[in-house]
Amino acid sequence: MRLGARIFKTGLAVTLALYAAMWMGFETPAFGGLAAFFAVQPSVHKSLVLIWDQIQANIISAILAIVFVLAFGHEPFVIGVVVLLILGIHIKLKKEAIIPLAVVTAIVIMGSPTDDFINFAANRFILIMLGVFSAFIVNMIFLPPKHENQLYHKVTYANDQIIQWIRLILHHEVDYHTLKKDIKKIRGSVLKVENIYALYKEERSYFRKNEYARMRKVVLFRQMMTCTKKAKEILKSLSRHDNVLNQLPEEMGQLLQLQLDYLTNYHERILLKYSGKVKAQSTTDYFEEINDGKHQLINVFMTYHNTEQITSDDWIHFLPVIGIIIEYTEELEHLDRLVDGFFTYHTDDNEVKIRERESF
Repeated sequence: MRLGARIFKTGLAVTLALYAAMWMGFETPAFGGLAAFFAVQPSVHKSLVLIWDQIQANIISAILAIVFVLAFGHEPFVIGVVVLLILGIHIKLKKEAIIPLAVVTAIVIMGSPTDDFINFAANRFILIMLGVFSAFIVNMIFLPPKHENQLYHKVTYANDQIIQWIRLILHHEVDYHTLKKDIKKIRGSVLKVENIYALYKEERSYFRKNEYARMRKVVLFRQMMTCTKKAKEILKSLSRHDNVLNQLPEEMGQLLQLQLDYLTNYHERILLKYSGKVKAQSTTDYFEEINDGKHQLINVFMTYHNTEQITSDDWIHFLPVIGIIIEYTEELEHLDRLVDGFFTYHTDDNEVKIRERESF
């Protein structure tokens, strides 16, 4: 079982809310812990953005709960109507992310009112807000997310899996049953990369100098994701057209294998260069070989296009593979230029914070 920073942060927020509620003398501190659980966010920026929305949502929920209890009582159908209103209001305002906390607030206030309902409601509302602010403090101060580190290792892990399967297919050593299952896992890995990238992209540095450097990294990671997706497309195309791959003329098959070996090695070295394990400008030797290989691949493809060794239908189906390989080549060259530029310019601002892979 792996316990990541998000899990520890949630536990810490709940603990802080419970202790704070007990210290302030609330009789039901568990409601504060429940609010803290719903209020924890995956990033500092998202916490800053949502804190005001959470306050507004709780105020709206509290007002609706108080008005409906005073007017209609606290029967279950009344609570249900209030929940429906809360859902409708927040969907209309496009604030779906805070709906769970808003609903919890209403139910906690309407659950078991006493004769002194106004004081009871105020007490519960303050308890909920205590949980929200406890989560906000933990989000801001404790265990800040390391999205850059997570993103880099997720990208490299996905690349390693994709490149491994590409090489196995080219050497005709693949077990297609296992490959089919792994392609689904790779799809999930790429989706996780996109989710972490979205969190990293929306983060903010409140010092302009640091923000410029961070935005340069955002551009870099976006290009890393583009290259990873292109590699995934090549893997899917090769696995789909493996029968044509096995029938390719020997010259073209060898050239295709050589070019993809160059490209996958090139891809790995670019990522290692970003993490500081390979010197800057160290991949320049690959440019000439890869460009030569690209032109040779196109020329050989055109040469064999009109021969009878492979049917025209097979060529038509295999043509997209050649197209994706060319796109992959161009995207890798662009990524390499971005990485070289990152380490060549603004060297005082640009700092890579990649540590050993963590459990996440």
